[in-house]
Amino acid sequence: MVSLDRAVVARLKLKKKTFEVLVDPEKAYSIKEGTEISMNDVLAVEEVFEDASKGKRASESDILREFATTDVMEIAKRIIREGEIQLTTEQRRKMVEEKRRLVIDTIARNAINPQTGTPHPPLRIELAMKEAKVHIDPSKSVDELVSRTIKAIRPILPIRIEEREVAVKIPNIYSNRVYELQKRYNVVREEWQPDGSYIAIFRIPAGIKDEFFEFLNKITHGEAETRILR
Repeated sequence: MVSLDRAVVARLKLKKKTFEVLVDPEKAYSIKEGTEISMNDVLAVEEVFEDASKGKRASESDILREFATTDVMEIAKRIIREGEIQLTTEQRRKMVEEKRRLVIDTIARNAINPQTGTPHPPLRIELAMKEAKVHIDPSKSVDELVSRTIKAIRPILPIRIEEREVAVKIPNIYSNRVYELQKRYNVVREEWQPDGSYIAIFRIPAGIKDEFFEFLNKITHGEAETRILR
């Protein structure tokens, strides 16, 4: 359970009734984004309130009528997903900044300048976001924020999300390092050869093409064969 000192209110209004639970703010936002987290790690108390600040519990009849269950964990999950999470000013500032960094990093890894075929440095993306006055809503998912941000900064920066497909052949002497590559990057197709060598096609964001080749060269001491397919 979460400490009450750390907990904030998650609130859902249904018709004329309000239902509240006390939750960990960061974990609650993770659930809102679709992450599966044990509700034992999210809730401060196993109670559904009508007014948490006054300690006023919601009536069982109201709970049953609106949620068709008295399972606090299930009710809390719905309140978090569909309702609002009340953050302090400092909590909101911290979460906005964390989301901003994630958005910048995601764009830097996945987008390129279509005029040059090269990725935009994070600082350039950050400056374009400031110029475009991009608003970061911590309740929105990173994917949604990235999509909105790219649309906002496109008049300022030439930018396009793009992927590359790279064919790779790794000699059998380095076959024990293949798992590291599979774990880090998206494999489209793969095949082990009779001689123990490994052949695969990887699909990677264009913005991390150089990082991919650097890692591949590191684990194979530059002996891997590669070809960019598209």
